[in-house]
Amino acid sequence: MKKIAGRILVVDDNENVLKSLKLILDNEFEVVETIKNPNQLHSLLTAKSFDVILLDMNFTAGINTGNEGLYWLSETLKINPDYVVIMLTAYGDIELSVEAMKRGATDFIVKPWDNEKLIATIKTGLKLSSSKQEVKSLKQKQEYLGSNDQSTYQKPIGTSPAFLKILDTVSKVARTDANVLILGENGTGKELIAKEIHRQSNRSKEVLISLDLTALSESLFESELFGHTKGAFTDAKEARIGRIESASGGTLFLDEIGNLGMNLQSKLLTVLQNREVIPIGSNTPVPVDVRLISATNKNLTELIQNDLFREDLLYRINTIQIEIPPLRERKEDIPILAEYFLNRLIKKYNKPNLKMSKSALDKLQEHRWPGNIRELEHAIEKAVILTEADIIKADDFYFTSQPADTASIDTFNLEEVEQNTIKRALLKCNGNISKTAEMLGVTRKTLYKKIEKYGL
Repeated sequence: MKKIAGRILVVDDNENVLKSLKLILDNEFEVVETIKNPNQLHSLLTAKSFDVILLDMNFTAGINTGNEGLYWLSETLKINPDYVVIMLTAYGDIELSVEAMKRGATDFIVKPWDNEKLIATIKTGLKLSSSKQEVKSLKQKQEYLGSNDQSTYQKPIGTSPAFLKILDTVSKVARTDANVLILGENGTGKELIAKEIHRQSNRSKEVLISLDLTALSESLFESELFGHTKGAFTDAKEARIGRIESASGGTLFLDEIGNLGMNLQSKLLTVLQNREVIPIGSNTPVPVDVRLISATNKNLTELIQNDLFREDLLYRINTIQIEIPPLRERKEDIPILAEYFLNRLIKKYNKPNLKMSKSALDKLQEHRWPGNIRELEHAIEKAVILTEADIIKADDFYFTSQPADTASIDTFNLEEVEQNTIKRALLKCNGNISKTAEMLGVTRKTLYKKIEKYGL
């Protein structure tokens, strides 16, 4: 006979009662643990999770007030108010059992018990425990969904050959469960592509949970991703499921995964390999089923060479790799993107008669867009807000960033200095790699790596 999934804990100071209950319940339920001393409850419940707890009303010989049971009931529910606790009581203590239910117990069983009724009561408790967990999980999923602002759907926009190729790849990989790595500069729309993969996937009716790894400190990462039990650390006032468990059945999107520290990379790799998470403060693994999509603007191969990213983690996250070109390499998409943003913004700011002149559009296509699509959207929004006419002109756009051939090197950021120097050298040598490498005093291989790194 197949045992019922469920973790049962029995707390009673009578060794014979424990042996008897263990014998009966082991035949019915997957996990049954027993303890004699209720003082062990706190350490046990913070280390493991249980679905149903059978708790005796009295623990001290000769004392039958039931106060001990009420005390340990209170202590148990402090650890987790959602615990399903069934009291074990003597025949004459029915009134105490009723009082225990007023204080949070789910039910009570009278000694000596009827085996069938005992098992039926525990099965009912398991159903209640499952329902509580589902409600709690749903509430926390809704919180995560609310923070991700997925109320509106924006379709990826573009007609350039490079972008159409990306959309073709998306349509091919979406209906698989393959992990996807999306590469691209900041502002190229990596999250939008992740959402489109989820929308076209077989998991589209389930949740998409997003997490920006740059926004988390190392101390918050584990709690946010894996969850925690109540009391696991100072501010853990209640148990909480993590983003991975919340995304189970759906898709997990980890943005800027290249910023993850080596220690945390190791923990994420373990989750992906074992397909389970262990919340902080618990020793009980929780099975998860997620489709992982990751994104970064960093060169992970270079990070691996510098011992800043695990090679085995890269293999796990990039079954399929999608690279989004910067906007300067898909200028054919600027007019359609500009039209989309303009139409959306004139509604937002109630300027229905506003149009964009050809000269303004020409200026947009001439710009290098170091901030990519995000910069384009902000530029158009600023023009829509500030213009008082019905036509947006070229003069309504002012770009603080300079074109590549005149970019200032008056900066103390080493990467910016290097990037600008390579740009100027490439222009001086008309794009000739050998001459540029010679001018910069580096090998062709090194120069190619730098060009790839900065998207030049």
